[in-house]
Amino acid sequence: MATSGTKTTVRLVSVDADSAGRRLDNFLLAEMKGLPRTRVYRLIRKGEVRVNKGRSKPTTRLAEGDVVRIPPVLVLKAGEVHQPERSKIKWILEQILHEDDHLLVLNKPSGLAVHGGSGISLGAIELLRAARPDCRYLELVHRLDRDTSGCLLVAKKRSALRNMHAQWREGQVGKVYLALLCGNWKGDWRQVDFPLLVEHRKNGERHVRTGADGKPASTRFFPQEAFERFCLSRIELLTGRTHQIRVHASAIGHPVAGDARYGDDENDPSGLQRLFLHAHTLSFLHPADDNQVSFTADLPEALNAVLAQLRQD
Repeated sequence: MATSGTKTTVRLVSVDADSAGRRLDNFLLAEMKGLPRTRVYRLIRKGEVRVNKGRSKPTTRLAEGDVVRIPPVLVLKAGEVHQPERSKIKWILEQILHEDDHLLVLNKPSGLAVHGGSGISLGAIELLRAARPDCRYLELVHRLDRDTSGCLLVAKKRSALRNMHAQWREGQVGKVYLALLCGNWKGDWRQVDFPLLVEHRKNGERHVRTGADGKPASTRFFPQEAFERFCLSRIELLTGRTHQIRVHASAIGHPVAGDARYGDDENDPSGLQRLFLHAHTLSFLHPADDNQVSFTADLPEALNAVLAQLRQD
């Protein structure tokens, strides 16, 4: 059965200063909104995409003044595939905590991936791009696990992305999480410095373990409220490794409640239907003026309900 839709025409797009230094694949994903990532890579591989009339790789870094040939593609009619419903667009807009000309801070709900991928057609960034069609540039500054809720930072300018990545590398971004840890916490706060190594399993999922051959990772745990078998903890990330909090918490015998991968679901409190891990606060120097800013996402109602039940028990 033929697929309905319209075919675009060839476009020659000049790379401006804001897009300079950007990878070709990410540039195309922004220019060809709604087109699946796999199709973008196929167009590059077949040589239909050209940079200054020559073939290029997806990882090619573009320079200001480069001319990118964007080939004609079949664009599906609205509502067919990868087109979010209006209710989804309205919903994602309601999750925005802050927005200005440079940045957008999203209160990402648990269960929403930050971007589409295997088995996921639409993630947070795809929904935001659909909700903000006037924004030529929307890119994730960092990532959160699908089951983690809270502050997610999105850049609206290439210059803002570069600035924030530099702050991330230099440890200038304050990242505070709230988590419910299993077990009876003994003593005061502690810092965990176990190196972490990412492993890829046969099914493609990432799994992280501690080990001397891993990358340096540091996490600080501050107990806030103790229950019979749990402890609400404020957590500061000094580095930003994959699954860092979850692996470090498990390594010291206090896995995050609701963590099926690194914990034990037998220890989870009743009523918990998700990972009890929330990106509570982000603090950094705003790329527009270097003023210190801080954004906070309140603990979701579902997690507050779990705490209320623990307090009652």
